[in-house]
Amino acid sequence: MEEPCGPAGAAAPLRGDAEEPKQGSVLFLGGNEVKSSAVVKYSSAPPQAAFARLQEKTDLKLPPANWLRESAKLGPAGTTILGNNKKSKPFSSFGMAYDFIDSVGNDVDVVSDSENIKKLLKIPYSKSHVSMAVHRIGRTLLLDELDIQELFMRSSQTGDWTWLKEFYQRLIDQKWQRKKKSKEHWYQKAILSKFLYYSINGDGAAQPVPSTSKQHQEGPVSGESDETGRASWPAPFEMPSSLSEDPGASNQGLKNDFVRNILWTFEDIHMLVGSNMPIFGGGRYPAVSLRLRDNNKPINVLTGIDYWLDNLICNVPELVMCFHVNGIVQKYEMIKTEDIPNLENSNFSTKVIKDIAQNILSFLKSNCTKEGHTYWLFKASGSDIVKLYDLTTLCEETEDKYQNPFTMPVAILLYKVACNMMLKKNQNKKYYGTIRTLLLNCLKLLDNGRHPQIIASANYMLSELFQLDEPKKDDSTDFPINGNSDESYSEEEEEMPDSDENGSYSNSSDPPDDNKAVAIIKSVGELSVPEKYKSVHRIRPSCAFPVCHGTEERCRLVLNYVLEGLKSVDSSVKKEGDLPAADPSTPIPLKYEDESTSGGPECLEKQMALFLDKMGSFQKGKHSSQSGMIPGSWQYKMKLQLILKSSKAYYVLSEAAMILQKYGRALRYIKLALQCHDTYCCLCASMLPEVLLFLCQCLTLCGDIQLMLAQNANNRAAYLEEYNYQTKEDQEILHSLHRESRCQVFAWATDLSTDLECQLSVSCKCYEAAYEILLFSNLKNQNPEQRVQVLKRMGNIRNEIGVFYMNQAAAVQTERVVSKNVSTTEQQLWKKSFSCFEEGIQNFESIDDATNAALLLCNTGRLMRICAQAHCATEGDLKREFSPEEALYYNKAIDYYLKALRSLGKRDVHPAVWDSVNWELSTTYFTMATLQQDYAPLSRKAQEQIEKEVSEAMMKSLKYCDVDTVSVRQPLCQYRAATIHHRLASMYHSCLRNQVGDEHLRKQHRVLADLHYSKAVRLFQLLKDAPCEFLRVQLERVAFAEFQMASQNSSAGKLKTLFGALDIMAKTKSAFQLIRKELVAESEQISKDKSSAENTLPNDSSAGLNKEEVLKLLSIFESRMSFLLLQSIKLLTSTKKKIGGINEEEAVLKTNKQVYSLLLRATANKSTTLLERIEVILNLLGQLTQNTAAGAGGVQ
Repeated sequence: MEEPCGPAGAAAPLRGDAEEPKQGSVLFLGGNEVKSSAVVKYSSAPPQAAFARLQEKTDLKLPPANWLRESAKLGPAGTTILGNNKKSKPFSSFGMAYDFIDSVGNDVDVVSDSENIKKLLKIPYSKSHVSMAVHRIGRTLLLDELDIQELFMRSSQTGDWTWLKEFYQRLIDQKWQRKKKSKEHWYQKAILSKFLYYSINGDGAAQPVPSTSKQHQEGPVSGESDETGRASWPAPFEMPSSLSEDPGASNQGLKNDFVRNILWTFEDIHMLVGSNMPIFGGGRYPAVSLRLRDNNKPINVLTGIDYWLDNLICNVPELVMCFHVNGIVQKYEMIKTEDIPNLENSNFSTKVIKDIAQNILSFLKSNCTKEGHTYWLFKASGSDIVKLYDLTTLCEETEDKYQNPFTMPVAILLYKVACNMMLKKNQNKKYYGTIRTLLLNCLKLLDNGRHPQIIASANYMLSELFQLDEPKKDDSTDFPINGNSDESYSEEEEEMPDSDENGSYSNSSDPPDDNKAVAIIKSVGELSVPEKYKSVHRIRPSCAFPVCHGTEERCRLVLNYVLEGLKSVDSSVKKEGDLPAADPSTPIPLKYEDESTSGGPECLEKQMALFLDKMGSFQKGKHSSQSGMIPGSWQYKMKLQLILKSSKAYYVLSEAAMILQKYGRALRYIKLALQCHDTYCCLCASMLPEVLLFLCQCLTLCGDIQLMLAQNANNRAAYLEEYNYQTKEDQEILHSLHRESRCQVFAWATDLSTDLECQLSVSCKCYEAAYEILLFSNLKNQNPEQRVQVLKRMGNIRNEIGVFYMNQAAAVQTERVVSKNVSTTEQQLWKKSFSCFEEGIQNFESIDDATNAALLLCNTGRLMRICAQAHCATEGDLKREFSPEEALYYNKAIDYYLKALRSLGKRDVHPAVWDSVNWELSTTYFTMATLQQDYAPLSRKAQEQIEKEVSEAMMKSLKYCDVDTVSVRQPLCQYRAATIHHRLASMYHSCLRNQVGDEHLRKQHRVLADLHYSKAVRLFQLLKDAPCEFLRVQLERVAFAEFQMASQNSSAGKLKTLFGALDIMAKTKSAFQLIRKELVAESEQISKDKSSAENTLPNDSSAGLNKEEVLKLLSIFESRMSFLLLQSIKLLTSTKKKIGGINEEEAVLKTNKQVYSLLLRATANKSTTLLERIEVILNLLGQLTQNTAAGAGGVQ
């Protein structure tokens, strides 16, 4: 419970152990303004009691009845708790830091005993020696008294620190001797103790109160023995027991045994201070401190500063002074805290004290830059020079660093602060750089042989700082570069010396050993000068989180830390038979809950075993560690965490390689990820859903990679090289995994095959395995997205395999020797392909993916068409007919295409797929109709029935052939529709020629033929790349007109039909213009490139133009035009003789004769080129166009 103090100078009521909070109070002391506020973070003191005012002449030399009995009012061990007589323990600041870990490294500047703070602030006033250990944790400094003499008493027995003893003797230039306390010292302590016991008010004063904690006692009666002094130092090689909640921790000196822990803000300095000063209250005096003074000895400045700082730190507004002469009480005096600096004989400036505090803090922060190092602040007795040494560096130069008794407490504190920040790391990424630096410095202090558990845990936490599963974004913004403000500090670089005006650190005139000092204050007087020492504590990038320029770099850092952690774990696990008895009750309490502690469903392990057995390679028998790790031990728990982390890192690396299309590398990484997972399965009895879900993701990615390898078979050699490459780091991690398992369970999924079919089936097996995990672990309901992803991939891979088998079947069909029978191989391939498509369709339908289901139905339709093609008779067979098997498979194909359209529902769902399915359906109907038309099954069906079926199929093909929608496929649709109309027109034309009898039917056929011819012409005219097809249709129309003319008797009727036919011919002008354009373009290209002209064969066609076809059609066109012109001339001449001349007819006759004459001459000349012949035709058609209409009008 926090207990904020009221401001100094105000009376704060006391309730129990809590005081009314009031912070940020300002003291106005002797005209000097000093800002001070205090918040009690913890207090074990009882409710404040009023003190008993002793009668005059009370003899303090006589002990009271309750003397030395523990009293709650004085706190435990009341004989020693008065602050200025309390001897500080060497690790008191660490005890506080452990208890208030939130404040360390960030918010607080200093953590220390109030006695140490006072000693520092009195340096300019005092001649006594100062010896303190200084440690840096983040931006916080920990100050502890370093009793060098006590340390040497210890070292004389253990042999440690002899180098420091020699150094110290040289430093102070005298034979070292331990000073003994005077009789006067013990006398003063004894009467003070008796005075405090006398002052406890009430009858219950002498009643002993049971103590809640064992504390090291140093009292005036028992004396200050060497044994108790030495007991406060922990043995250098012991694991700090404070980590394990050991009740013996207090013996290590790492326990917080202050009555109060106060967060004291003095000006801009934030300090966490421990104080044991007794505070009395009640009645007229709500909170006072009680002091005993010899009336014959005036209060000096040092005592005044002591009293003032004690009251300021504890926020006590008043001081009660009891004066005595030779132990006989004389009088009491009440002094306000703000009046203490103005007392007679003890005048001091509070402003100067403030300057001293700021200078000392700046000096220490500027020079104690290396985290984890032990610095020694030393001022010899009577000296004015203050020196700062780096004991860690000195120690490493001479002895083992573990001889420094501070090494372990500092390492543990760094670790604890980092652990505490890790819990908040998701709230603010600015902590990342600090956490990393804390952990790296912690690791520097530790020895793997001695502290493998902390090392493994620290490395795991370092790996946890790198977020592997973050959403994709620009890597440069992943972490703040200097987002640590003043928390940043150098861990490698030495501080630059301050400038002369801020106090020079030059060593030129110092004694020889002073060059060992990190920094020197040449005169304590400098500390009183305002801002004499400005902190050169700058923001340094070494504390910033490293910027990773890519996923691979980030993962590699993670794997590096994981490897160090694994090495630490493995080195601590001895060989089997050599294993120590497990002691699970004393691990370091890690901040991370082990994932293996909470299991899934009871049957999960059995199902996993069955699944792995089904996948192959599962070793029957008990799964346990081959290295002999004991389940439940810290090694076991830590290795599980590290293995899982490495698995995730390899998974992310594999994903990144996939994006870069480095599929060989991706497969190698996913193989390592699955090997890690295999080891995890081997060690872990039950798995959490998150772990199973991750396994599912790994198998899914593995399936993706195998599929991509199958689709990119051209680069197989490069992929193989990537796959076989391995870094030393990967090999070492694998070596650690092999200590626990063979890592072969997932070998089937991660081998790089050279066979396409094998790669596809492995990919499919990976997805199936992933889906099976989702099923038996009941994850599919908790993770619907993952289920959808897996099923989508299963559908996709089954489509791929189906297409693979379908293409193989088509290839076999192409290579088949002339034979009517379909081979067994083909049939097997059809079955496999069909089975894959069917399963894929089910996968997509189960997740309501209509689009992909439609695509698979479309592919099934294509398979049916391949089956139909396989059943057609060979080309050598002249009696080839459209077989029933072909009809059956084409109809099946049509059914699948229609199902695909039903699956989509409407075009809006997916226009591209909808159009594609429509096109395939139209093609199937068209192909079936064409085959029936070209290879009519007359042996089985009547001509009329065949014609009806062809007509229906063609019309259905037209229905699904969208000519109106503007798209890439529109010209194809127009060409298809034009071709259908052309074929239908030809069919009705043929029926008309061959039909005898039923006049109504003949008329119907004539109308239909004419209709389809005109539609075909209209569509071909829209196309700019089909002049030959347009010509052919027009020539057929001319033939149709000739056929009609043959059945006509009247000259007028014949003339009308003739002029109609000539008009059709005149309309072919656009087709001839297109042909001419292409021929001209071709001749220009040839003339540009002479060399290619020599290599060009005469019959070569230009792009999209078949010259042979053009020549053939041109010859027919010339003959039909010649015939029509001749017939028109004959008819017009005979009509003229009968009824006399008509001006229009004469003009037409004249033109026709002229055109006919020119045509005969042109056709007679055999040396004319194709282009010249076309030019002639275009010229003749131009002349005809002017007269055809007039001629037709004249006849009417």
